[in-house]
Amino acid sequence: MPVDKASHIVAAYDEEFDKLTQLITQMGGLAEAQLQAALRAVEKRDEELAASVKQQDKKIDAIEREIDTLVVRMLALRQPVANDLRFTLSVLRCSSEIERIGDYAKNIAKRAIVLSQMQAVPMTRGVGRMGSLVQRMLKDVMDAFLQGDVQKAIEVWEADEEVDGLYTSLFRELLTYMMEDPRHITPCTHLLFIAKNLERIGDHATNIAEIIHFQVEGEMLADARPKADASNYTVVDPDEEGGA
Repeated sequence: MPVDKASHIVAAYDEEFDKLTQLITQMGGLAEAQLQAALRAVEKRDEELAASVKQQDKKIDAIEREIDTLVVRMLALRQPVANDLRFTLSVLRCSSEIERIGDYAKNIAKRAIVLSQMQAVPMTRGVGRMGSLVQRMLKDVMDAFLQGDVQKAIEVWEADEEVDGLYTSLFRELLTYMMEDPRHITPCTHLLFIAKNLERIGDHATNIAEIIHFQVEGEMLADARPKADASNYTVVDPDEEGGA
């Protein structure tokens, strides 16, 4: 029975697109789980959980390499155009953003291990709020990518301003703790790094939202990205904070 070469090529092409979708879905799911576990390790002072986050990061890196290889193959052999080309390039760009998110989750886990070996300090509400918001942004932006939902992507893009505002507030709060008691300096410094990692994860989720807009609409977002990080200009007055 003769083989329909054209049908065979189309079927293989579709399979490669399906594979790309599966890989980016898996990668995003792993990054979400990594961030959740890292934040829980900080909250629960769980060294074992934090160590597992560090180990799992290798899986995210491996998937990124697999996506890179598949995209290069598709561009060379299939030469996708129009919507297919935008989707292929969007997956490639998103995989890079997700890989960085995984790295920041790993960094949070490293800080969790150090914090667990110190005297416990109160986990500020700001860190919890910031972590929850960034987790929601990451989940929503991955859902938006898989659904091609531009409106949801824009909502994530706009939420980054709230993350920046929380980071600035938390930065000021932790500096105040350090000034009040030198014993707080080391643990609060680690919390500051955790907060900065969360702020950067929010930035990468926002990058993915912009990629989604380009993939679906064929153009970049026209508006300037909303930013509210004023930590570089934050000055804490000891008299003001301490009431002296």
